[in-house]
Amino acid sequence: MNERPLALLPELLLLVGAVTTLLTGAFLPRDRQWVARLVAAGALLAAVVATLPAVGERATVYAHSYALDAGTTAARLLIPLAGLLVVGIAAGRVAGNRRETEFYVLTLLAVLGAVLLAGASDLLLLAVAYLLSSVPLAGLAGWGRDRRGAEAALKVYLVGALAGVGLLAGAALLTALGGGASDYDRLAAGLVGAPSAAVAVGVVGVLAGLLFKIGAVPGHFWVPDAVQGASIPAGALLTTVPKLGGLLAAYRLFAVAVPADVVDWPLLVAVLAAVTMTLGNFAAFGQADPRRLLAYSTVAQVGYLLMAVAVAGRAERALPALLVYLAGYAVTNLGAFAVLAAEPHDTLDGYRGLARRRPWLAGALAICLLGLVGTPPTAVFAGKLTVFTAAWDGGLAWLVVVAAVNTVASLFYYLRWLVPALSLPSGARPLRPASPVGPRVVAVVAAVAALLGAAGALPLAGLVEQTLRR
Repeated sequence: MNERPLALLPELLLLVGAVTTLLTGAFLPRDRQWVARLVAAGALLAAVVATLPAVGERATVYAHSYALDAGTTAARLLIPLAGLLVVGIAAGRVAGNRRETEFYVLTLLAVLGAVLLAGASDLLLLAVAYLLSSVPLAGLAGWGRDRRGAEAALKVYLVGALAGVGLLAGAALLTALGGGASDYDRLAAGLVGAPSAAVAVGVVGVLAGLLFKIGAVPGHFWVPDAVQGASIPAGALLTTVPKLGGLLAAYRLFAVAVPADVVDWPLLVAVLAAVTMTLGNFAAFGQADPRRLLAYSTVAQVGYLLMAVAVAGRAERALPALLVYLAGYAVTNLGAFAVLAAEPHDTLDGYRGLARRRPWLAGALAICLLGLVGTPPTAVFAGKLTVFTAAWDGGLAWLVVVAAVNTVASLFYYLRWLVPALSLPSGARPLRPASPVGPRVVAVVAAVAALLGAAGALPLAGLVEQTLRR
């Protein structure tokens, strides 16, 4: 049954880290909860370090329910690093709060669930990982325990529960149609002779859960309200960590488990990608709240990312393109939220004169917003370039055209935020004192976002391709 406990060392470190962080906070006074923050950060770093020896491995463990390959390795690296940046962004917001430890524990559990989601190679494990990665999100959305936070938590929980029912029903149906096999390899063989209509229903059910997780149409309704109602660090996590795990899970599901000749899932995913990027971009046009603008921006970014999923198994560069884009998106999106945490305002006009008051912060905002557009030489540009190339090679030229038009259109609402920041000041001040931790985190994130551009990301794509060919 190929049981190898040490093969799951990064995941075990995250689990032990969550328990240790909880116990640490329970036995420390309120003014020393920062120790729990160090424990959580240490667990995230340990998980990353434990992943390095497994780079290049290709295997499945525990009855083929968990895959060890390039996708899982990328998830083990990107998701804990994203969680580490969230912890850094949150330090100034949650420090001294009586529930400070709770935030770090929920972050670790959300990271663990997302990693398991990305590596799941069995429908049963996919369902378990979905639940593990969903419950902490609702807790983080309502962590502030105010009216807006309660509304955010309720929406995340209810929409997640509804989508989870669809995922469980779809998984049960696909398992039955596949002859009782739930691991992807045997499931793919079992679905070859199954009725196409029944398989399509099962695929839609499973896909419903994953669409909620990544915030794609039609499971995107919770994203803007949850990001606006949650604290800024929680919003940063909600728009980054679940997407990393969910998109890799969707890629693995379609590339391995669902035969394209039984159900035309590439067309379904391509249409969802086009609708998601278009709705996200045009809904962001009229947003005056920077949180809602970033929320709809993340919806649009998922549409671009789904292009790589649509050509899974049909384009050689699909997985490398997805990994490069995910890396660029994660650091750039977290950089934008770090700026928001360091200089919080309820309106875009509140950032007027930022370049004069805090020039380095305005520079970081410019890097991140132009990066989200996909302006060279930012990381998202490299991601979009590789994803567009993969989609074109996979026969989805029409989708590339739609994505290119959406990219040009997205420049409008990013400039609506950037122009006031570079304009003359109007006396606006932050809603709350800027965190002393925030500026340092923003400086690091902005530097990484600037340097991880085409010159750094394209060689990364080549490295991933070499790993896949081993």
